[in-house]
Amino acid sequence: MTGITLTADQICKAPIEVRRWIEQEVIAGLHLAPQAPAASPPRSTGPTVCNEEEMAAIFGRLRGMPVALSVLFEFRQPGIAFGNPPLKSFRLMDIMHNGKLQSVEQVLIGLNAINGALGDLRGDPGVSFCDFDNEGHCFLAPETQASIATLSHDIVVSQQPPADGRRDSMLRSAG
Repeated sequence: MTGITLTADQICKAPIEVRRWIEQEVIAGLHLAPQAPAASPPRSTGPTVCNEEEMAAIFGRLRGMPVALSVLFEFRQPGIAFGNPPLKSFRLMDIMHNGKLQSVEQVLIGLNAINGALGDLRGDPGVSFCDFDNEGHCFLAPETQASIATLSHDIVVSQQPPADGRRDSMLRSAG
């Protein structure tokens, strides 16, 4: 057997067919194909809808876990909507690349932390933040995606300096 090593940059510059093949190989190598129902704990059907307060509480539980927070905030992006009921689709490889993570395994670690925080919050370890397919996509409820986008926006706004001119006057008086 021969192995090769590719950088994230090389993968991103590869033709789409090559990227899809790599994605499928990674998924197969990590055994992300759906497992037999008897092997996994009972889960709710479909991804759970999380409101803004729940997402804020999950954020609070994930502080100090940069991988999980990186994954969480990748879901602030719109995603691809499809299906009935509608879901938002995200590629695990895109989450890895955009979140500046080193592997899909880190994405899965982040998702497990998010699922754990949600399960703790709701008192239900079987609750599912997102679902997966065997082609490297995860699916999120649109309402949850909107809650994450709002949380991200609120965090950014809270980091902005006051807009009332106090900062400018403080700088002038300090100089």
